[in-house]
Amino acid sequence: MTEKRVLLIVGGGVAAYKALELTRLLRRAGVAVRPILTRAGAQFVTPLSLAALAEDKVYDDLFSLTDQAAMGHIELSRSADLIVVVPATADLMAKAAQGLADDLASTTLLATDKPVLMAPAMNVRMWTHPATQRNLATLKADGVNFVGPDEGAMACGEFGPGRLAEPETIFQAILAALSGGLGAPLAGRRVLVTAGPTAEPIDPVRVLTNRSSGKQGYAIAAALARLGAEVTLVSGPTALAVPTGVRRVDVETAQEMLAAARAALPADAAICVAAVSDWRPDEVFGIKLKKGHGGPPTLSLVENPDILAALSATGPARPRLVVGFAAETNDVEANARAKLARKGCDWIVANDVSEDWIMGGDDNAVMIVGKRGVERWPRVSKAEVAARIAQRIAQDLGAKDPK
Repeated sequence: MTEKRVLLIVGGGVAAYKALELTRLLRRAGVAVRPILTRAGAQFVTPLSLAALAEDKVYDDLFSLTDQAAMGHIELSRSADLIVVVPATADLMAKAAQGLADDLASTTLLATDKPVLMAPAMNVRMWTHPATQRNLATLKADGVNFVGPDEGAMACGEFGPGRLAEPETIFQAILAALSGGLGAPLAGRRVLVTAGPTAEPIDPVRVLTNRSSGKQGYAIAAALARLGAEVTLVSGPTALAVPTGVRRVDVETAQEMLAAARAALPADAAICVAAVSDWRPDEVFGIKLKKGHGGPPTLSLVENPDILAALSATGPARPRLVVGFAAETNDVEANARAKLARKGCDWIVANDVSEDWIMGGDDNAVMIVGKRGVERWPRVSKAEVAARIAQRIAQDLGAKDPK
């Protein structure tokens, strides 16, 4: 991605502040960002903060003599591989749909010959208004791609569709677009993803669980959906929002996760990212255990079902591609190789979770262990790891045969 360039148009809405985080994600992934800040957008973010994160000049004036001499709006509109509008307000969408060109942002959109990706954000009533929906249909017919909006609480106090997609979701959509992902190479493919921790009850209050945040699994589910896959995300307890275009099935225990995973079959691929508890209490107490009654209880543990091995087992229901994850604290490669042989899956994505920035953090550093050997990826964001894994899955599965 180091040679890719994005022209980022920041519209005027409360959600404009998320464009700063998006810029940070893009720069960390090696994507060049050249910002255009609308007059309304400057009411929410400053040119200085945007320029500092983008490491480039901020353009904001259609009639700037210096900007037009150095980088005219025609050249600006064609200088990037992709134009991204975040947030795409109702006003920007209306201007683009009608071909209006009364400021730098709208003129750039009209003058470009490059693909455009919009991330809408506005009040729910504005989003559902017939005029906005007409403009949306027009822009889609013109070839503009969209990510979001999500459904949720908004700054205006209302709840519903119109909330800006999360920066990592938009980031993944950008990576997919820059790598040709908007052609939907996984269209027609069904993919199962497991994510998050499992929680095995001890009593009505306490559980055995682990530190998994679910971030990597959710990012992979989102990246696969952006490539056109029909994604079922079987998730243990997390506080994460459902990725756009993904169907989530909520579970708690390992047994529930295995049942939900089997119910999601048949699938072309199964990506087992979840951190599944190896053991569960043999007995679940019906009331809360109290201190001071004969000391701590003795827990008898029994082994949980092996979800990865179950999905990897040969048979008509086995997905074509089964990917496992290995969170290790020592001998990462050796343990990953052993797990690959023991489970019968196609490749293992392994990482060293003794690094305190991985579990619950936003970054990851992984190695891919498979029949083609070992491939090591440096530390990048979990969203970037997800995008690369999704692309590799698309390559392994190939295009869906037409029916």
